[in-house]
Amino acid sequence: MSNLPTTMAAIVLTGHGDLDKLVYRKDFPVPVPASGEVLIQVTACGLNNTDVWVRKGAYGTDEDPSAVASWRRSASEQTLTFPRIQGADSVGIIAAVGAGVSADRIGQRVMVDFSIYNDHGDSLADIDYIGHGRDGGFAEFIAVPDENAHIADNNLTDAELATFCCAYLTGEHMLDRAEVRAGERVLITGASGGVGSGLIQLCRARGAIPYAITSASKLQAVKALGAQGVIDRASPSLIDATHQVLEGHAVDVVADLVGGELFNPLLQLLRPEGRYSTAGAIGGPLVQLDLRTIYLKHLAIHGSSQGTRGAFQRLMDYVNTGRIKPILDSQFKLSDFHEAQTYFMKKNFVGKVVVVPDAQWPNGIRDQ
Repeated sequence: MSNLPTTMAAIVLTGHGDLDKLVYRKDFPVPVPASGEVLIQVTACGLNNTDVWVRKGAYGTDEDPSAVASWRRSASEQTLTFPRIQGADSVGIIAAVGAGVSADRIGQRVMVDFSIYNDHGDSLADIDYIGHGRDGGFAEFIAVPDENAHIADNNLTDAELATFCCAYLTGEHMLDRAEVRAGERVLITGASGGVGSGLIQLCRARGAIPYAITSASKLQAVKALGAQGVIDRASPSLIDATHQVLEGHAVDVVADLVGGELFNPLLQLLRPEGRYSTAGAIGGPLVQLDLRTIYLKHLAIHGSSQGTRGAFQRLMDYVNTGRIKPILDSQFKLSDFHEAQTYFMKKNFVGKVVVVPDAQWPNGIRDQ
């Protein structure tokens, strides 16, 4: 690492709270890759809802839903410490390697699997993620385990590549949990966001038929992503509007990122023996549930977060073979992170928002 800098620019989370807890520093130490790790020079990193919720400490606890708590709220060990660099969707070039890693990896362009698995199998019971349990990609450099750095063999730009990781892995695992099969109809909420827009493509990749719920202003944009049909979430009757769009077909699976007031109508829309999968609650985490709907319809409810190694490898294959496409809304300089996250939180976009380190910022890159 003799030719690499010892300090770097980074967005540092200093505690739970508002945007002022995110500090842009130019003197943060460049990480040194440990044994079995690689050091990546970050060229782009995507934003996610989890970044905002962790900053706010908005996950609550089982006992108190309004309590300030981080993402691993029920884990035996809390791994978020401050200062912390967030950022899960990291893309870049391997700049150095730790002991036990081949020097041939230096110079490879990679996309980072952000999961910290803590298990050699497929159990996600004790999972953590890069940007929470260890520093992430809102910086000029990031150190990650060698196995988490996957070669990006495609012609996408770095910013385009940074749209996939967290959102699409989350979506793929939601479909895995619900055992979505070819020909099944999947109803997707929050369809204009990163996970929702990704789910549309991921359904198509496995031969399922996606239907999307979104706001009126985004109906055509979401339809253009590949949704078979789109439903205005503000319809006087969501159930009637969905039945009309599905033209009499049943909903086999709901992939829900919203929760809140949509929860009960979504369960009503599911066919008997249908499956509900959730990975978010942007419309409200507390819902009303009629248990009779669950047991009389023989419904299955699946909680889902992140994904397995196999799901990520499948995602990487989709990306490298062009079976799914990036949906890049806009890019911001890393130093403009407050502006980027403010824009992100307003939700007036389709797809993903990405930040790029200032040193990697070419003229005219921003498209907003």
